[in-house]
Amino acid sequence: MPRIPLDAITPGTVPAADVVTPDGRLVLPAGTVFEARHLDVCRRLGVTGVDVDDSPGENAPDQAAIDAHLDDAANYAADFFAFLDPDHPVVLALFRHVAAAVARDMASGKRLPSLDERRAVNVEHLADVMPMEIAAPARLVAHETELASFPDIYFQLKEEMESPRSSVGRITALISRDVSLSAKLLRLANSPLYNFSGAVESIDRAVALIGMDQISTLALGVTAINYFKGIPPELVDMRSFWRHAVSCGLLAKLLANAVGVNNVERFFVEGLLHDVGRLILFKKMPYASTDALLYARENRVPVVEAERVAFGYIHTDVSRPLLTHWRFPSGISDGINHHHDPAEAKNPQQAAIIHVADLMANAMEIAAGNLYVLPPFDPAAWELLGLDMPRLSGIVAEFEEQAANTVNAFV
Repeated sequence: MPRIPLDAITPGTVPAADVVTPDGRLVLPAGTVFEARHLDVCRRLGVTGVDVDDSPGENAPDQAAIDAHLDDAANYAADFFAFLDPDHPVVLALFRHVAAAVARDMASGKRLPSLDERRAVNVEHLADVMPMEIAAPARLVAHETELASFPDIYFQLKEEMESPRSSVGRITALISRDVSLSAKLLRLANSPLYNFSGAVESIDRAVALIGMDQISTLALGVTAINYFKGIPPELVDMRSFWRHAVSCGLLAKLLANAVGVNNVERFFVEGLLHDVGRLILFKKMPYASTDALLYARENRVPVVEAERVAFGYIHTDVSRPLLTHWRFPSGISDGINHHHDPAEAKNPQQAAIIHVADLMANAMEIAAGNLYVLPPFDPAAWELLGLDMPRLSGIVAEFEEQAANTVNAFV
């Protein structure tokens, strides 16, 4: 059930979930056919995207109709791959997959966002917390963490994990005291992320099936995302942001499992939080962040390159002091902080998994309305994984089977 930008919705579209305002007010119930007047109301109320059902129906296009749109779909997709080597096998495989998905949408009559459309609009009322000349990453993080308290459950859980007296019972009791955390972990345990044969109805059962270390790692990731609230809705659709984050986490876990590394849950968390530095930029520098997003769209460059122009640094430069302040496990921080330069990480293969997962997650979103050029791809990262191309195709297939339900369980 992908989320489509509002500007890509046309009269006749049927939302698969309730359409609500950024503050949760109902605008249009699920199943109601969109009319032109509904679109006008949604724009006035700040709705940025709509969930639609992408499952094949009775009127699904046949292969001949899809093939008729392949050239146009390839031209549309090519713009997003502008910064990548088209001859690299990974890039070529992703391009072909994306072009086919876009062709299916075109044959179904779905309108894709034009290259001139912009996500960030009407932000003149926003103000950056600090002047650009003093907005160094460490200072941004210090200012943010002085004003906002991190969830206590995170530090209690981390202390318990590091204690020699730690046990399944103590971890379970601690998680169970936080209703929100417990509910989200149970949704994850019952999602395709694990695909257990029976329902997981308690934290005790989740710990028994997933493992104490793994469930604790997931809990750290979940509590971390709960920290981020109040991102201006005009700047970024947070549901889309977290959909990308969960998609990256799922792909990272699938890649890590294929590579054969231990504790694949940590890769899900690394993928989930790989853009955490960008969230600090959104919170502390909303106007400058808008400039970066608009620069990326207008000049057809990846957002990470637009950040270098707007800020003089990128979001991973912000995640480094942030994760240090949070006392995040260094093994997880390393993959997050180096997902754009995996060769510089202490564990290059670990960072390479997040690097490849991020590229794949961005590519998978092109047919769902992604508006930004794909980030740079380091071919050496793929070599570090030691996977062959048939395995990549299998991972893409696994992802597409699991993605919608995993995202819905989390977001």
